[in-house]
Amino acid sequence: MGRNRATLADVARLAGLSKTAASMVLNGREGTRLSAEAHQRVFAAAEELGYRPNMAARSLRTRKTATIAFVSDIVATTRFAGDLIRGALDAARERDHVLLITETQGDAAFERYAIEAMLDRQVDGVVYAAMATRRLTVPPAILGGPVVLLNAVSPDELPCVLPDDEQAAVAVTEALLAHGHRDRIALIGRNRLKEGDPEVSIAAPARLRGIRAALAAADVGLLAECFCAEWLPEHGYAAMRTLLSRSPRPTAVVCMNDRLAFGAYQALGEAGLAIPDDISVVSFDDDPIAAWLRPGLTTAALPHERMGRRAVELVLDGGAAGPSYVPMPLRRRRSVAAPAADVPAPRRPPA
Repeated sequence: MGRNRATLADVARLAGLSKTAASMVLNGREGTRLSAEAHQRVFAAAEELGYRPNMAARSLRTRKTATIAFVSDIVATTRFAGDLIRGALDAARERDHVLLITETQGDAAFERYAIEAMLDRQVDGVVYAAMATRRLTVPPAILGGPVVLLNAVSPDELPCVLPDDEQAAVAVTEALLAHGHRDRIALIGRNRLKEGDPEVSIAAPARLRGIRAALAAADVGLLAECFCAEWLPEHGYAAMRTLLSRSPRPTAVVCMNDRLAFGAYQALGEAGLAIPDDISVVSFDDDPIAAWLRPGLTTAALPHERMGRRAVELVLDGGAAGPSYVPMPLRRRRSVAAPAADVPAPRRPPA
């Protein structure tokens, strides 16, 4: 037989106070008019007895369960998921809340079941997360309480937390411009589906807008744009080989994500070209492998931990409809340098 669970009355008795006074101290309620020493007696008694509050009774009294649902499509099995969930867990823990996490794997029937199960537990709010930054349809069942979208938007104009891809693209492009790259900047990763369908991606068009805005501000145009069916290393490899076959070849390349950049690195190495001496490379996401490449890849980091934290904060504090953008810090590594002095710039045709 285990020990009987300590009660609030036990704590009050050991602290030499009334049950009401002990309750007010443990719940952080102001106006108890108790001395600091009395507060310490209550906390010491609770620790000695191993007292834990009866959350079921408290939820009946406050109509709050101190739980938040975290519902995702396949975010929990992606390489960036740890940071998203860690940020959400930390923010919930700091506010004395528990996070209930479920992953739907895109199965609509299971999603309905999982959401109903969480709502049956009377969660205080829902974080609805997506793997890819995109527009999605929110299940009507969760619209009755606080809902915040994480890494997604919806037609419902709910509060949402997004990475600031457009400003990140400006920063990535300006990193090349600051090193003197102008007329020979190429882009790897154009993708009509990602750029044209918000249910596939809203990151792709945002990154493209930022790149073009930074170039236009510097009165610079792209040397070439390579389309890629997917943003995977093999497509970055093929695109880089295509760029190397043209004349003049680029002095710098912007890749739309790190996996494309990994393929570009491979193609440049096979061609006997050095990064950044021959060609500079910049990218997005800050995949864990980016820092281990040689040279390390300059890339804009997806701020997933801060995004997860922000989503929980908005659930608990309330948030205005529309996006809350989280900056993507630029990880400056050694993949960028000034263009080689012995490579002549292409001549512009006369106006």
